[in-house]
Amino acid sequence: MQTVNISEFKDQCLNLIDDIEATGEEIIIVKNGQPISILRAYKKQPRSLFASHKNIVKSHDDLIKPVSNEWDAE
Repeated sequence: MQTVNISEFKDQCLNLIDDIEATGEEIIIVKNGQPISILRAYKKQPRSLFASHKNIVKSHDDLIKPVSNEWDAE
């Protein structure tokens, strides 16, 4: 994570925002050596939760195959 002094941030704001958009890295903005803010890229929220993990969660089992084990539900 990159750290930038507030005066440097004011001078290079647009360039830093472009860098964050390209790399996705966060920047900590400091004033007098103390962190005051974090600048990070905006993440768009999915329109619905359905398929929001598509291509991330994978299963190698047959999820709709009947289970061969009998079990007692009581």
